[in-house]
Amino acid sequence: MTLRTDWLPALAAFETAARHQNFAHAAEELHLTASAVSHHVRKLEARLGVTLFQRHARGVSLTAEGRRLADSASHAIGDLDNVMRELRAGHDTQRTVTVTTLHSFVHGWLLQRLPDFTAAFPDIRLRIDTGFALTRFDDEGGPDFGIRFGPGHWPGLAAHLLMEERLFAAAAPRYAGLDTIREAADIPQHPLIADLSNFGWHDWFRANGIQAPSGEARLVFSDSTDMLEAAAQGLGIALAREHVAAPWMQAGRLRALPGEWIQGRRAYYLVQPGHRRLRPAARCLYDWLVAQAGR
Repeated sequence: MTLRTDWLPALAAFETAARHQNFAHAAEELHLTASAVSHHVRKLEARLGVTLFQRHARGVSLTAEGRRLADSASHAIGDLDNVMRELRAGHDTQRTVTVTTLHSFVHGWLLQRLPDFTAAFPDIRLRIDTGFALTRFDDEGGPDFGIRFGPGHWPGLAAHLLMEERLFAAAAPRYAGLDTIREAADIPQHPLIADLSNFGWHDWFRANGIQAPSGEARLVFSDSTDMLEAAAQGLGIALAREHVAAPWMQAGRLRALPGEWIQGRRAYYLVQPGHRRLRPAARCLYDWLVAQAGR
């Protein structure tokens, strides 16, 4: 069967719907209505004579035939996308890699390791964008991939575990009440500092068998870097993340307090569109990050 050009819109709608497992989310990505995506898929099913999706009350799921076509369509569209992006960008920007991540990750973990990367790949230029929201990877000039701290599941994105985090209580050696903290049970009597993570002090108190204090932390920061710096200034006790807090610990500006270090419910993941293969320069950085985390 020769692939005709009038099949392409239906294949694109199907591939996007298969990636999201949701017609509404696919419609949002394609700037279509959910009914238009559904029409494209039904048109494709009619032409092929097979059912590609099982429809049910909670949404849709791929059939065996749908999965087979989705895998092939994803690779084909990804290859085309890579070639067109490289042709559009030109040779000069092919060696520029853009990554989106969190400021705290850059400051706490990435910067001290970047000299190793720049020495190994002197011809690759990096653009590192920091922020809390996941950037739209489909935007013109968008990032090649992202590094995100979370549960590991983002609609439409493939996620690879980079490294996990442990949480521990930390304070500055200069903190005025440090000499009164002899065990973990003493910590609730002191001002607590937190960030906006979806887990925190309550998890740490529970793991250490301590009754959590009523009320919120005295200081709450949107960025973990600011939280740690506040603790280093002697303003209270922070719930630190092991990797992010490393520069403060190594400089002697923070020290671990009594209590168990607990495994966080979230971790760092490398994320990218599931349908798009990484360009060679981006793959170099991606593989280097995996190797660094493995050490």
